[in-house]
Amino acid sequence: MKIISLHTSQANLIKKAQKQNREAQKQLFEMYSPKMLGVCRQYVKDLHHAEELMLSGFLKVFTNIKAFKNEGSFEGWIRRIMVNTCISYLRKKNLLVLTDEEYVFSEASIENMENTSVEDIQNLIDKLPEGYKIVFNLYAIEGYKHSEIAKKLNISESTSKSQLFKARKWLQTNYIKMNEVSHGRK
Repeated sequence: MKIISLHTSQANLIKKAQKQNREAQKQLFEMYSPKMLGVCRQYVKDLHHAEELMLSGFLKVFTNIKAFKNEGSFEGWIRRIMVNTCISYLRKKNLLVLTDEEYVFSEASIENMENTSVEDIQNLIDKLPEGYKIVFNLYAIEGYKHSEIAKKLNISESTSKSQLFKARKWLQTNYIKMNEVSHGRK
């Protein structure tokens, strides 16, 4: 039995997909779609819309796959397409609103997050105002710098920093409220 390294196998799949090989495209889709659905889900809380955006993103991936020059991560290239697809959708639907709304910051200490489920954390992120959520996801989840976020969203760097600060305050305050409710303190 011959063992083929993942990198060589993936590079071959990409080359085949660049030549419009449907089987290679299917394999790449199956390889990356679960992770990319998660990326889309970070930006859009409705699972059905997230699935539609993921599919739309993969259409862009396979339409533009010849533009991928094997420089850097293929997964990162796909991920950027998914993020841009989600941001375009939110802009088109006028859901990308950056707000100056203030939230009261509580100085109460945050309990150990090890007892918090992923679903609870995702629910908190879903409840963020859209502008906060987009900047939070781009910065904290995707690893973009404020200068990159500013360019991507056509805002200033200071607005990006402000939105992130407010998102963190909002999450912390609402995490504390969630714990108070779940522990019967309210």
